[in-house]
Amino acid sequence: MLGNFSYHNPTKLYFGDDSLKYLNDELPKYGKTVQLIYGGGSIKKNGIYDAVVEILKSNGKTIVEDPGVMPNPTVEKLNEGVKLARDNKTDLLLAVGGGSCCDYAKAVSVSVNCEDDPWDKYYIRFEEPDCEIVPVACILTMSGTGSEMNAGSVITNHTQKLKIGHVFGDNVMPKFSILNPKFTLSLPKRQMIAGIYDIFNHICEQYFSGEDDNTSDYIAEALMRSVVHSSIIAAENPQDYEARSNIMWTATWALNTLISRGKTTDWMVHMLGQAVGAITDATHGMTLAAVSLPYYRMIMPFGVKKFARFATEVWRVDPDGKSDEQLAQEGLSEMENWMNKLGLTMNITDLGATESDIEAIADATIILDGGYKVLGRDEVVQILKESL
Repeated sequence: MLGNFSYHNPTKLYFGDDSLKYLNDELPKYGKTVQLIYGGGSIKKNGIYDAVVEILKSNGKTIVEDPGVMPNPTVEKLNEGVKLARDNKTDLLLAVGGGSCCDYAKAVSVSVNCEDDPWDKYYIRFEEPDCEIVPVACILTMSGTGSEMNAGSVITNHTQKLKIGHVFGDNVMPKFSILNPKFTLSLPKRQMIAGIYDIFNHICEQYFSGEDDNTSDYIAEALMRSVVHSSIIAAENPQDYEARSNIMWTATWALNTLISRGKTTDWMVHMLGQAVGAITDATHGMTLAAVSLPYYRMIMPFGVKKFARFATEVWRVDPDGKSDEQLAQEGLSEMENWMNKLGLTMNITDLGATESDIEAIADATIILDGGYKVLGRDEVVQILKESL
């Protein structure tokens, strides 16, 4: 492994079908007022809401309701949550939901005691918080983002047509997260599949960078094989607990910073996908799926050895008599077959984008330089056109 790095992850995890009971162990560590963050109300239908509220009340907590977090949390919703936390002097932000709820909670946490406009400070100027941070905890109901064990927070500004993520420092990571795979079983199949691809692409973003013999890449390959194996089982039977539990655990390790150690990392698929999401408000995992293959086929010649390794180690492509270029192409074809088998959305047209949106999406795409090729704007436009 090349370079120097540090690794620290302060989030405590409770995993398993009986993990919610550990909320009783954590709540006494925080103040009286808990801001309960959730989405459109599905947790009230499946019983999770009642179970959480019962534990909160039994621990003497005052509950501040903060419902309505949308799949792509907006700056307007962020401002609402900040006001709610300020008015009620919130002591703990408890997100019950998927990655959007967790992301939103982190954005609120760094904004409650901040005098500046949070969008401008954190998502335009990319500054770090210089104020007291309200602690965050997560009870996960969807696997995908890994937000339960990282410091990332993505917010959408529809007025500016921007969807931007900020990865904060360790002090913004959730203090604890509860991962009960049973809580994910009521999720609609399309959302499950979108989350699965989000997991896989998180690993790809860290894998397709660097040329050195890096332990992180070996871990990444094992995680990708696990996702592929479990995803096929879950797609056929979404109620398979073992497959869903493996997907949930892999999602956490895909983006808790472990496999990025010693890496430059790429993240251009996310930049492209988030730009598509800013225009269409489409499901995050589907935006990634729609732009992935055109992007990887463009950069593949610049990192052909890694793409060849991807083919043999992840997809078990037989290397006998094949060049690196042939292996690389075959690996991406195997990936495409898997994506189609899952039923992922494979173009941005089906997500609501049109050719007339291409320029605006390109304008909203942040160019990063960690991968095998730094894109020019013309190449961004080309990728988007090939994604239609």
